[in-house]
Amino acid sequence: MSEASGGAVSSGGAATESDRTGGAAAPGGTPYESGGGPSARGRVDLVLRSTRVVTPTGVRPATVHVADGRIAEVLPHAAPAPAGARRVELGDDALLPGLVDTHVHVNDPGRAHWEGFASATRAAAAGGITTLVDMPLNSVPPTTTVPHLARKRAVAGPKVLVDVGFWGGAVPDNLAELRALHAAGVFGFKSFLSPSGVDEFPHLTRAQLAAVLDELAALDGLLLVHAEDPHHLASAPPASGPRYADFLASRPRSVEGEAIAALIDAARASGGRVHLLHLSSGEALPMIAAARRAGVRITVETCPHFLTLAAEEVPDGATEFKCCPPIREAANQDLLWQGLREGVIDCVVSDHSPSTPELKTGDFGTAWGGISSLQLGLPAVWSAARARGHDLADVARWMSTAPAALAGLTAKGAIAPGRDADFAVLAPEQTFTVDVARLHHRNRVTAYAGRTLHGVVRSTWLRGTRIAQDGQPSVPAGGRLLTRR
Repeated sequence: MSEASGGAVSSGGAATESDRTGGAAAPGGTPYESGGGPSARGRVDLVLRSTRVVTPTGVRPATVHVADGRIAEVLPHAAPAPAGARRVELGDDALLPGLVDTHVHVNDPGRAHWEGFASATRAAAAGGITTLVDMPLNSVPPTTTVPHLARKRAVAGPKVLVDVGFWGGAVPDNLAELRALHAAGVFGFKSFLSPSGVDEFPHLTRAQLAAVLDELAALDGLLLVHAEDPHHLASAPPASGPRYADFLASRPRSVEGEAIAALIDAARASGGRVHLLHLSSGEALPMIAAARRAGVRITVETCPHFLTLAAEEVPDGATEFKCCPPIREAANQDLLWQGLREGVIDCVVSDHSPSTPELKTGDFGTAWGGISSLQLGLPAVWSAARARGHDLADVARWMSTAPAALAGLTAKGAIAPGRDADFAVLAPEQTFTVDVARLHHRNRVTAYAGRTLHGVVRSTWLRGTRIAQDGQPSVPAGGRLLTRR
């Protein structure tokens, strides 16, 4: 068979993926406890061969043997395939570990008309993502109690095409719920230091932040923080009207800087683990690096839109570019790339935060803030990374290995023996133009519409089963629900 194109494309090229035997059954949809383990001991049933396999030690020609949904061995390119194994020849298409996106707002239940588990995981599969972790807010109810978590799992279970885990929420009135949520298997807890935009998920004061960190430090739990300071927001010019420059002025870098400084102080005092969500301000990087050198347990993510889109390019009225914190200027973007090169920024994840088109009004003050990019993150980041001299191993580290480590998903994030056989097959040199009609997001609104990107996702594999091909899901829903080990 041949794979011609992937993602949301209007043009594609030709590459060959030769499949020597029949397909495999779709994976089951049962709850799953993530974790590593020894190499698969069963008989090898799948062999994938590529001249560009992205391994933990770099990109090299290799043959990957899979048994019972796990990677059994990574062998030289010329290694023979065991008798009876299904053989897939990828040629020069790159074999990456399946992407792990730890920042996705699925919004289901309650706001499934914005996005739902079925549509979100179809988009993820089309974009090379094999695992996502759902944020606790924008669904109704939010994931702030064990019963709310159980409801979300019940809704998600029959719908998911990729593996899905869940963050819990830390809000002012649920301090007593955190231990139970931790025991129920959430991967950590999301909080805001300024208003979240939805009434059912209020933000923490600094005193409440300290109390939450003390509670989680006793569990060695992880707190994820949206760091914008409400007092600095209140003193900035209000956002209104169609001009992007006015919206940017309403959320200056100092809004992030003040909140990050407070978060570092709180983490230092508690000894707890904190993760800084969607960093947009490059000015905060020296402060973060100094905190790490001093022993503060802080990790950092940024997002594809901060690395690939610039404020100077945003047309007035184009609120599909609105997010909080905002897309900043090109010079600031250079600082974020420097932070990635130096290892101060650990992860690149989508912060996929969709809404219905009518909520994206032409007024930056009233429009919903969020970028829809779940299906497009890999080619968007690769397009910018290759132009700045990075290779596919860097992209795999930022978008698979580091997010998997953040969530403690020890079976994910690398092409290595014992890991789940999760893969993204990418044609790195192929270009395509983003066509919103080919997005699988429930609402086809994206800041990437019409952009030409490098990197066509040919296919996506979950535990040895091909779940998407040519930008289209190819099996029924069969992902698993993940819990913290």
